[in-house]
Amino acid sequence: MAKTREMRSMALLALLGLAATSAFVGFQAPAASRSRGELSTMHAAGEYTGFVPDMQRRQLMNFVLVTTAGIPVLVALGCYLWYFVPPVSGGGGGAQLAGDVDGNPVALESWVKSHKDNDRELVQGLKGEPYYLISTPDNIKDFALLSVCTHLGCVVPWNKAANKFCCPCHGSQYDENGKVVRGPAPLSLALAHTTTLNGNLALSPWTEQDFRTGEDPWWK
Repeated sequence: MAKTREMRSMALLALLGLAATSAFVGFQAPAASRSRGELSTMHAAGEYTGFVPDMQRRQLMNFVLVTTAGIPVLVALGCYLWYFVPPVSGGGGGAQLAGDVDGNPVALESWVKSHKDNDRELVQGLKGEPYYLISTPDNIKDFALLSVCTHLGCVVPWNKAANKFCCPCHGSQYDENGKVVRGPAPLSLALAHTTTLNGNLALSPWTEQDFRTGEDPWWK
């Protein structure tokens, strides 16, 4: 009887050990137990697999975001820069109104009243640069002179006593019409045409031959 009980106990222990072993072997992590075919099925079914969008898709999303944010900035910047563009009249072959020291239009009538024959005074001309207008008894000459020295860019003052434009920087000199007569400046002062628009003085580009030298304009 004792022997029979011992054999039954041993058999029971063997069954319990087999069950425990089967349970341990059967328990595996879900990812490890899935075959390659099962993973493909999960991709097709839209199940989350830890997928990260590729670089091309992320670059496209970044481009869309940057473009959307950049358009308003570019528009605002363009409006800001346009504010500093000098006003140009639509007529007179590209003529641009001359401006006084404050940038206001200069009326021919008031200019004639306040200037004498052969007076020269600076105005804001083409591209906002300083040009000399040359007065006549009842008008102005049909050309204006850019006051920038052709040597190193100094503004050249008019010397009434010497009847010349004399550069204070390096001694260059120009005659009453702006033709260079003494170096180191290599070229004469640039020219511009003068005209009137609605009673106001205006300048336009000089593109034809330089009447002082008989050569094509170097400033084109």
